[in-house]
Amino acid sequence: MENKTIQTELEAWLTFLSTDDPEQIYDLIQKFPIFKEMYEDIFRLCQNTERVMDMFSKELAEMDHNTAEYMVDEMQKDLDEAREIIQEKDNELKLKEDTIQSQSDELKLKEDTIQDQSDELKKAYALIEKLQKEQHS
Repeated sequence: MENKTIQTELEAWLTFLSTDDPEQIYDLIQKFPIFKEMYEDIFRLCQNTERVMDMFSKELAEMDHNTAEYMVDEMQKDLDEAREIIQEKDNELKLKEDTIQSQSDELKLKEDTIQDQSDELKKAYALIEKLQKEQHS
């Protein structure tokens, strides 16, 4: 905007937001008087540095608070996701434990059946042996 006269309200706002040159500020106020009060407010604000620092301190505190809340929210989200994954893994583990228990029960039944058949075979061999001895005597 240097060496150029301010023609439009958009140019006026751009000048207001971007310049600290006293001549440009004077020209802006002459052409657009609405900016005079804003510059006066800014000037008074800058005169009172304690108020400016307090204002920035409050803004920083609010930003810190918001950042902390955001971080807590993100951590809670991560924690919830981790709990969900753990629950899914627990469910999978329970299914596998149930499958193992079922297979273990089946194996026990088969072992019992084999043992019963083995006992029956022993009895049958003992009977055969007894009959063979009786036949030879």
